[in-house]
Amino acid sequence: MANLFFNAKIITEGEIINENSIITCNNKIVYIGYKKDCIEYLNKNNLTYNIINCDGNYLSSGFIDLHCHGGGGYDFMDGNVESIIKASQLHLQHGTTSIYPTTMTCENATLFSFFSNYREAKRTNEITPNLLGIHLEGPFFASAQCGAQDSNLMQIPTKENLELIWEKGKDIIKRWSIATELDGALKAGDFLKKNNVHLSIGHSDATYENIKEAIKHGYNHVTHLYSGMSTISRRGGFRILGLVESSYLFDELNVEIIADGKHLPPELLQLIIKTKDNDKICLVTDSMRAAGQESGISILGNKFLGLPVIIEDGIAKTMDKTCFAGSIATTDLLVRTMVKKAKMPIEKAVKLITTNPAKFMKINDHKGDIRVGLDADLVIFNSNIEIKKIYILGNEVKSL
Repeated sequence: MANLFFNAKIITEGEIINENSIITCNNKIVYIGYKKDCIEYLNKNNLTYNIINCDGNYLSSGFIDLHCHGGGGYDFMDGNVESIIKASQLHLQHGTTSIYPTTMTCENATLFSFFSNYREAKRTNEITPNLLGIHLEGPFFASAQCGAQDSNLMQIPTKENLELIWEKGKDIIKRWSIATELDGALKAGDFLKKNNVHLSIGHSDATYENIKEAIKHGYNHVTHLYSGMSTISRRGGFRILGLVESSYLFDELNVEIIADGKHLPPELLQLIIKTKDNDKICLVTDSMRAAGQESGISILGNKFLGLPVIIEDGIAKTMDKTCFAGSIATTDLLVRTMVKKAKMPIEKAVKLITTNPAKFMKINDHKGDIRVGLDADLVIFNSNIEIKKIYILGNEVKSL
């Protein structure tokens, strides 16, 4: 059964195209055109079809979240399959049709347990976003930039511990965030790049010279720009650039931003999109278990071992309210923030959560845009970026 979507403002590759209708069939987008042309295509190919009136709303590829720790009261590292499924489903309701569950620095036994739970979650019949692989955030980080990560569990990327983790997770590890100034980090980059892992610089005290060298070893992305990273400092009176400044200077580097309007105020979001090539920017939630929760108490990290936090003002805070303790964002909120507060055109903002992450992860041959031949992962939303309908591989997500 095919689907005919019509009366839509279709967004693809950062543009609103003239055509207002598409056809999906057998999980794929098979035709783009005006409604009349689409009906001719359907009749010519003897296809039976459903008709979906988009009511003049926007139609785009589903949102892709490269960096997410949980939501809906669940954390991916809780130690069970249900938490992976339930957290993913919370984000699906907000337009995330593909997700890369993200770890935190932890003991190897905990990490390997997550690997097993993730594999089981992928085999489930439950409706979830596409689980495209995992993002390892740690354990190879600088303790001085630990943020909410446990500095006591951070490691140096030796050949032995890198290969141990790799052997346990090589079928599912798609991205790894590492502090590139650590001994062994550049060799780790060579090894992981050879194995097609996408490399990010994160929780790092790296300087300009180290970052310049790291790029040669495969690092081409920056984890949550401005959070957990070095900035300009003085040594012997001389100013030394850190990861923040290097992120702007090196065209080779993609950056991801937590566009919740809290981690990065609107004025800083405006600076980023004004200064950095917009094709090199991705939006991420970096959300913890309280994503979808508006107020109250939650736990950062594992539900048994994590840190109590308070949810207010659209963000998680430490109990003394002296600092942030995590994002509670969803992908629709990210787009809304870029449009409403950073004053970005809606079609350009959508590109940062569809086309750009797909290109960074090299899945743009089947996801991330509305093009013939790509997967029929679609979202319909209004001008306030309120999600109206969600489709995964052409199938409507009706209830969870």
